[in-house]
Amino acid sequence: MAHIHEKIDFTVALLIVHENRILLVLHRKLGKWLPIGGHIELDEDPEQAALREGFEETGYELELVGERPPTTEDGTRALIAPRFLDIHRISATHEHIGMIYLARIKGGALTLAAAEHHDIRWVDAAGLDQLQPPLSNAVRWYCLQALNELREPAV
Repeated sequence: MAHIHEKIDFTVALLIVHENRILLVLHRKLGKWLPIGGHIELDEDPEQAALREGFEETGYELELVGERPPTTEDGTRALIAPRFLDIHRISATHEHIGMIYLARIKGGALTLAAAEHHDIRWVDAAGLDQLQPPLSNAVRWYCLQALNELREPAV
């Protein structure tokens, strides 16, 4: 989707963890390894955007990890809060407010969204430092946090 404002947009990112690995994409336009994500469209809330982006970019049906407050009633719908929030510069005149969610796979099969990404791959903690081009410090930190918080016990 195109930017909805010239100076700032709201976006979602998904830190998808499975078997102690995190799913990253090599973004075609930005030339960087990033988590799955994209813009929140005008007709959706952040949860809907996260689940839509996740499916479009990976082929997976996902579940967001987090707590939904018990406050839904007429006129109010509780949402799962993002695990992290940030604001990051896209260009000299444009920024994104990022809502960063933790997620797990519910179903589906991995598919590369070739129009948006050069590559998609599962990466363990040690592999984060092997990616080329290297991850930004912020993306690396978010990935390590997600891997730690969603760690599966050794079998």
